[in-house]
Amino acid sequence: MPYSTPYAPTPAELSACIQCGLCLPHCPTFRLTGDEAASPRGRLAAMSAVAEGIVAMDDTFAEMMSFCLGCRACEAACPSLVPYGRALEGVRAELATHRTEGRVRRVALGRLLAMRPLVWLATLAAAVAQRLRGDRWLPRRLRSGLSGLRVLPWRTRSTVGREYPSIGEEVGTAALLAGCVMGPWFGDVHLATISVLRRAGYRVVVPEGQTCCGALAAHDGAAADAERLARRNVAAFAGADVVVANAAGCGAHLKDYAHWAVGGDDLASRTRDVTEVVAAAIEDGRLPRFSGGDPVAVQDPCHL
Repeated sequence: MPYSTPYAPTPAELSACIQCGLCLPHCPTFRLTGDEAASPRGRLAAMSAVAEGIVAMDDTFAEMMSFCLGCRACEAACPSLVPYGRALEGVRAELATHRTEGRVRRVALGRLLAMRPLVWLATLAAAVAQRLRGDRWLPRRLRSGLSGLRVLPWRTRSTVGREYPSIGEEVGTAALLAGCVMGPWFGDVHLATISVLRRAGYRVVVPEGQTCCGALAAHDGAAADAERLARRNVAAFAGADVVVANAAGCGAHLKDYAHWAVGGDDLASRTRDVTEVVAAAIEDGRLPRFSGGDPVAVQDPCHL
């Protein structure tokens, strides 16, 4: 069955792959299995075969697409700059229109995560369960997920809707993406980010009208919801000189907003990971260079 939704990968995107194989060593699923069907070029070949009507959009094809982690490490290694992540999201959107599997999960990722009070309430409930060992009476799937989480805070002060003046001469306005779980789960990271941005000369705003970036919805095939969330964020972040993300997956998705919403290309051009902002501020002398002798740990996530 050829593709039918507007989110499907285009012929130009699929034909960009030259089958060179340079992506293979960077693909975790190929390294694990050694199976060509578990590689980026293998999946792209399968996507093209479905688009041309050679093979059906069946269970085997769906399994190939679901086995991909969506880390996009292949994109950095690709000499042809194949937009693999975009193609994968488009195919998963196609699968979602033809299959019922995962419908509840897509609703959760596309709609429930955007409901800020609900996420905070769920975080509080999970924090209570962690401390009272309440996970014992939960279903096995939820119990294993809860036990694998870091200990969640009882309460984190929300930064949404607040403004913070620059420290020293103001160089511009930085709008911080609060995200869906970053606030309630990693509120201290938001506060640290705001502190550094202020010292770098930015007036920091955390717009009230923003919502979840939509990355998880897009990755899982809930394309219509991802598009809706993108449109809302485009409006919320209008006017800021720079839009700052401190979660690598969120920042990567914002930088691909041209694909999801009118005006998304403008927001994408203004989006920076917090590490990019810090590096530029150090080069400009607005932040001091670290001169201590203590070791510093740096995480370099794949989406960054």
